[in-house]
Amino acid sequence: MTVMEVMAVAIKTGKGGTRTPAQDKKHYKDYQGTPEQIKKRSERNKARRLAEKKYGKAAIKGKDVGHVKPMRKGGKTTKGNLAVQSRAKNRGWKAGKEGT
Repeated sequence: MTVMEVMAVAIKTGKGGTRTPAQDKKHYKDYQGTPEQIKKRSERNKARRLAEKKYGKAAIKGKDVGHVKPMRKGGKTTKGNLAVQSRAKNRGWKAGKEGT
């Protein structure tokens, strides 16, 4: 199978991390475009801006800005509740490993 054939199958089946424009639009409408997700994205962007101001862009490049008390547990986006972390540590809660 050529690379182009593999890509065509990935697009057609939605497998391989590639979505068609129609699939992207539906995903945004059904998930990313919901008021809840828009608010969460806004809070994450605010957290990153606060950390950039405090530490500088170079210090947080390639890292995540996480909440010490997670937003899902009522944590707020304030300077005292933010921590610069590696991506693995910040996103590890999904695997049952709480980050700081």
